[in-house]
Amino acid sequence: MVTALLAVLAGLTLLIWSADQFITGAIDSARRLGMSPMLIGLTLVAFGTSAPEVLVSVVAAITDAGDIAVGNAIGSNIANLGLVLGITALLAPVALARPTRRIELPLLAIVTIGTWLLFQDDHLSAWDGLFMLGILAVAFTVLVRYGQAASMLAEEMPEPHENRSTGFLTLQIIGGLILLLASSRLLVWGAVELALTLGVSELVVGLTVVAVGTSLPELAASIASALKGRHDMVMGNLIGSNLFNLLLVLAVPALVAGIPLNAEAITRDYGAMVAVTLLLAGLAVVYHRQGRLSRIGGGILLAFYIGYVVLLVTGDAPVPAATLSAL
Repeated sequence: MVTALLAVLAGLTLLIWSADQFITGAIDSARRLGMSPMLIGLTLVAFGTSAPEVLVSVVAAITDAGDIAVGNAIGSNIANLGLVLGITALLAPVALARPTRRIELPLLAIVTIGTWLLFQDDHLSAWDGLFMLGILAVAFTVLVRYGQAASMLAEEMPEPHENRSTGFLTLQIIGGLILLLASSRLLVWGAVELALTLGVSELVVGLTVVAVGTSLPELAASIASALKGRHDMVMGNLIGSNLFNLLLVLAVPALVAGIPLNAEAITRDYGAMVAVTLLLAGLAVVYHRQGRLSRIGGGILLAFYIGYVVLLVTGDAPVPAATLSAL
């Protein structure tokens, strides 16, 4: 039990740190090659924010832990809208800009409901993965043309490090990627062992421990943006993250190894993701005159997430008494 917990904590810590190193090195290298801030934002920054989830899901799929891959993607989306946005709105009301209400939220709702159709054959194949990547390209084009994605991604870039040599940047990129892979493997192993020890399914561990862990950067960034008065960035970042989780985090492992789908993931968990997405869309309609999501709205989203987690925990197998005594 202790070993599994330490593996999960160490895996998450290394995962977040190595992702930051990898993307920082890649951005600095791209700057030296003359790429524009907008292009860097739309490619490297956009991918970098989802790199931990992608690699965790790929490793999980390759190691026959497909439930963790699916739980990671779906659970991260539910956590982003219920936990992250809920807590952020409780701290400071979050802006609901016109592009968010008219373009980004409807697009997320359409993609979320549409992707559900791919889940109906109980398996995500390589063809499904290719289709999802195609939809991601279309969705991203819409966001760039009509939404706020391009400007926000460009603003998210870290400050350049002019004094770093090419050799250092190369080491930073390669080392970051190696640590990303290693920490993903450690996290998946720890999650599987934790599920076995507690007597719960890998799906539930993926939906909770792994999903919340990989959503911690979004939580920190959203709270920081809200407290700094950058409320416009919070909603756009979370919507973009959810689109990537659905259409990239699930697509890549489907291409690599294919993903068998648990019936509960299709009904209970995907249903919860659709529900929280539609709930947010409904709140956006309610608060459209104020132009922001109030603390009451944040409380509603957080209450939804807490209720969902309670449903997961109470609906799954109980923790063995021997395990509790060992703690």
